Amino acid sequence: MSKIRKDHVFTSESVSEGHPDKVCDQVSDAILDACLAADPASRVACETLTTTNLVVNAGEITCAGWNDIDFEQIARKVVRDIGYDREELEFCSETFEYINRLHSQSPDISQGVTEGEGLYAEQGAGDQGMMFGYACDDTEEMMPAPIAYSHRLLDALQQIRKSGAIDYLRPDSKSQVSILHVNGKPKSIETVVISHQTDDVPLEQIRADLIKVVQEVLEPTGLLKKDTEYFINPTGKFVIGGPHGDAGLTGRKIIVDSYGGVGSHGGGAFSGKDPSKVDRSAAYYSRYAAKNIVAAGLAAKCEIQVAYAIGVAKPLSINIDTYGTGTVDDHLIEEVIKSGEIFDFRPRALIEDLGLLTPSGWSYRDSAAYGHFGRSMFPWEKTDKVDVLRKAVGL
Repeated sequence: MSKIRKDHVFTSESVSEGHPDKVCDQVSDAILDACLAADPASRVACETLTTTNLVVNAGEITCAGWNDIDFEQIARKVVRDIGYDREELEFCSETFEYINRLHSQSPDISQGVTEGEGLYAEQGAGDQGMMFGYACDDTEEMMPAPIAYSHRLLDALQQIRKSGAIDYLRPDSKSQVSILHVNGKPKSIETVVISHQTDDVPLEQIRADLIKVVQEVLEPTGLLKKDTEYFINPTGKFVIGGPHGDAGLTGRKIIVDSYGGVGSHGGGAFSGKDPSKVDRSAAYYSRYAAKNIVAAGLAAKCEIQVAYAIGVAKPLSINIDTYGTGTVDDHLIEEVIKSGEIFDFRPRALIEDLGLLTPSGWSYRDSAAYGHFGRSMFPWEKTDKVDVLRKAVGL
C-alpha cells in the first residue's frame, strides 16, 4: 500500500487558452463539437498545428454531416474568441493561412470499435492502453491544490483580460503554484509564478497589478504567507507570445489537462478525440469513479487505473489505490468497482452514462482550457454514486 509523504513541496502549472498548444486543443475540440452536433456517431481524431499566422488541421474524421461543416470558419472563430484578433500579434483570426488535411477514419480501426462489426458484437475500446482517474479531498473541487489554484489564477486573469480591467494583457499566459504539504495536506503556498504576455508596458506596473490579482484569488485558500514569493514575468519581458512566439500542437499539455503531475498518467491526450477513444472517455470515467469514492468518505485520496485492448469491450484490468487513506480496505473498493454494478467501464456503457455523444450544457471545447477535471459543468464531476457506494461497502 502506498505511503503519504509527511512534508514536501509540490508544484503544478497551468496554461491559458491563449497558449499555443491550448489554441490547438480548442480548435480540435470545436471541430469535434461540430461533428457530434451533425452526427452523434461521428468518429473524430483531429489534430491542429499553429505557428506564425498559420493553422493546420490533420487527422481522421468520419461524419455523416461532413460536407456541411466549415472547418476553416470554426478555427477562425476559436482564434477570434481567444483574443487573437489584431495583426500586430502576428497570429490573427482574420488573416491566418488555413490548411486542411483531414480525411476519413481507417476501416481497420472502425471495425473494432463499431458495435456489431469485426470480431466482437459489442463496441470495443478505440485503442489499447491504460488510463487513470484521481481525486482527493484537498480542495472543494476534489483536485490537488497546486493544479486547482494554478487553474483558478489563469481563469481569473482571462476574465480580467476580456473585461478590459487590465487592458494591456495579451492572450498567452502560464501559472505555477508551489505548495508545502504537511502530513499529506496543503499547509502553505511557497511560491507563485505568473508569466503573462502583455503590451510593451513597464514591468513594475505588470508586477504590481498581477500580484494584486494573485493575492485576491488565493487569499480565500488561507494558504498565503507573508513571505510567499511571487515571480511575475521573471524574464523581464513577455510581449511576443502565442503561436508567433512558439508553435503549438494538439495534446502537448496532458499534465496541465489532468492532475498537475499528482498521481499517474497513461500518456494519452484528450482533445480532438471522440468518446470511442478510451484514452479520453475512460480517463473521464475513472475520474468520475474516483471522485465518488472520495466524496463517499471511502478515502481521502483515490487513484483508479483501467486498461483496455483495442476492439475489446471489457477492461483488461482495474486497479484502485487510496495511498493508505482508505476507511475500508482497497480490495473491497476494487471489488465493488470491478463488479460493474455501480460503474460500468465498457466503452458503450460509460459513454451513455456520461452522455458523451450528446453534450448538454457543456462542450468539448469548454474542456480544452483550464483543465478537464475539477469543473462542475462536466458530467464526470457529478457525485451521484455516493450513497450506493457507501451501502456497497457496508457503511
